Amino acid sequence: MTLTRAWILLVALSALTTLAAAGLGGRWLALAVLPLAWAKAQLILNRYLQLSQAPAIARGFALVLALFMALMLGLALAAGG
Repeated sequence: MTLTRAWILLVALSALTTLAAAGLGGRWLALAVLPLAWAKAQLILNRYLQLSQAPAIARGFALVLALFMALMLGLALAAGG
């Protein structure tokens, strides 16, 4: 994937985030936005920061990011609203 395609995908994911924020609230907003944020973070790490060139480091970042997102999703579900 070229940087231009990565940028276009980031813009599309940001637009989806904006649409979700306009139509949802509370727990549903978190459940919609957090996976989008995860996808954007992965895209930035792998394409812009070129961690795809270092697979072991990329896997480490992906694991930490996945654990963090799972924690955030769990907190959103526990909080309710």
